[in-house]
Amino acid sequence: MRKTALASVAVMALAPALAACTENASTDAGGEGADERAMTVASDAGACDLSATSAPAGTLSFQVTNTGSDVTEFYLLDEEGLRILGEVENIGPSLTKTLTVTAPEGTYTTACKPGMVGEGIRAAFTVTASDEEVEVSASDQELIDQAEANYRAYVQDQSAQLLVKTEEFVELYKAGDSDDEARELYPVARTHWERIETVAESFGDLDPMMDAREADVDFAAGEEWTGWHLIEKDLWPADAGKYKSLTAEQRATYADDLMANTVVLDERIQATGDDALEYPIDAIANGSIGLLEEVAGGKITGEEEAWSHTDLWDFQANVDGARVAYEGVQALLETKDPDLAAELTAKFDDLQAVLDQHREGEGFVLYTDLGKDEVRELAAGVDALAEPLSQLTAAVTA
Repeated sequence: MRKTALASVAVMALAPALAACTENASTDAGGEGADERAMTVASDAGACDLSATSAPAGTLSFQVTNTGSDVTEFYLLDEEGLRILGEVENIGPSLTKTLTVTAPEGTYTTACKPGMVGEGIRAAFTVTASDEEVEVSASDQELIDQAEANYRAYVQDQSAQLLVKTEEFVELYKAGDSDDEARELYPVARTHWERIETVAESFGDLDPMMDAREADVDFAAGEEWTGWHLIEKDLWPADAGKYKSLTAEQRATYADDLMANTVVLDERIQATGDDALEYPIDAIANGSIGLLEEVAGGKITGEEEAWSHTDLWDFQANVDGARVAYEGVQALLETKDPDLAAELTAKFDDLQAVLDQHREGEGFVLYTDLGKDEVRELAAGVDALAEPLSQLTAAVTA
């Protein structure tokens, strides 16, 4: 997790009426004669300039160009600026990416985040009423309903397993004399988090408390570091000669905090009735895209598990979740774009084959055991899948 003040992808659980997808853009969405639902965005260190601040309801596109010198991001949030409804990340200087979002009438917030830190440069954005409607055939609706039901069951199952494994982990950690067992369980428990990371990250209040890395915490501003990675550092101190281990009381405090937040997460995911989370077909597709972006943004660099170096467990879990989400919509995709479905299936297989080369026992070798060529091979597999996967949401909602 790369913690931000805005949290991470929140499309899946919190915005059932929206669909978002990202892709590299090469056309001028805001050029002469462009559709009024197509906007351009110029982001630099001091500005987030949109070509329009309103658009009719329907499928909107924001072509975001980084005109500054720092990597930037662009978000569409709810009116309060708390829930992320769509995002494009890791836009390097002089590069352009497009965010495509299907948005109903309402008031929203846009944000550019130069340097990918802080709350970003924000402004109001209005979506006005329109008569654009999407007709869904009865056969497609049947596939959609089945995909949504299956994905909800998957997320709930993974959350339940996360709850059980986290309880086992924190008890071992609190005991103080079971650190070897805690280290062994750490990547296993986190597997269930990583498989549903885009859902877990949708809760902006929980994610920073549970999964923030030390480098993402602004200690000077009074932010407190808690969660998995603080405990990870205590179990795998980088410099045992300088690092001051947590006391038994501190261990109990941080372990109990992680457990309490995991309980809250599971309660929200298992909720029924009016509080039940929604998993519309577009959000499921975006979940697949978002999980692969998690691999590209942290796991492939070895930044996520800075002390344990168990990044390949996370890598596999993100790929697992991305594939489950994709396979949930695969039957629908095959009716709309069979060639893309075949390509995605093949690319998932190719990436899995590369990952399997690094298995050891029931897990994987440490990330630090990989050579440069092996890291490049993994990165190439991610890149090969990312390009066609970026087309998934647009294809299944066409």
